[in-house]
Amino acid sequence: MYKDIKVIAFDADDTLWVNETYFRDAENEFAALLNDYETENKIHQELFKKEIDNLELYGYGVKGFTLSMIECALELSNYQIPQKTLDRILNIGKEMLEKPIELLDGVEEVLQQLQGKYKLIVATKGDLLDQQRKLEKSGISKYFHHVEVMSEKKPIDYKKMLQRLDINPADLLMIGNSLKSDVLPLIEVGASAIHIPFHTTWAHETVSKEQKSTTDYKTLSNIKEVIDLLK
Repeated sequence: MYKDIKVIAFDADDTLWVNETYFRDAENEFAALLNDYETENKIHQELFKKEIDNLELYGYGVKGFTLSMIECALELSNYQIPQKTLDRILNIGKEMLEKPIELLDGVEEVLQQLQGKYKLIVATKGDLLDQQRKLEKSGISKYFHHVEVMSEKKPIDYKKMLQRLDINPADLLMIGNSLKSDVLPLIEVGASAIHIPFHTTWAHETVSKEQKSTTDYKTLSNIKEVIDLLK
């Protein structure tokens, strides 16, 4: 199935290293800070709505998330939130940006085995500076021929990437944790894709049962299984 693959693209967050866990922890602390104004469930709902509303303005990543937390806190408190609490919310964001990079099990081992046999690239979305920082801190940037940081991961965005890098879609295999961003758009443009779920998925990245069942892709439990698939 993958005998013609020449280029392998990897999503970054929650495919190469831990990311979503930090957002969940931040959301929980945010809810605890605002518990005088609303229930925990309502706070989570309002923050998610604020993030989605702000995506076009701020894009993905910690900075946009932090701004959304601040806006949400102001609105839920009827603009009565103490300055000390706002300062803590800002620091939650800064602490997220300073988190150590925790590679997922098997990542470097797989990259070592694939290097030289395939052209390896990173195809991720989010804040450019933050993604570059994480890749540098990860210690695995040496394995990649190219790093693509996209503002969105829709079929048109992948088509632009393929054209820019002069890659035939049939030559590309994408590996990622999100069906919505890393798998379904690739199938649509004629590439191959492998889904490796992470234990936590942002609600914005979920897809319907119909989408899951009608597309031809492989699902693995660990990135190390990729090696056997490519033999």
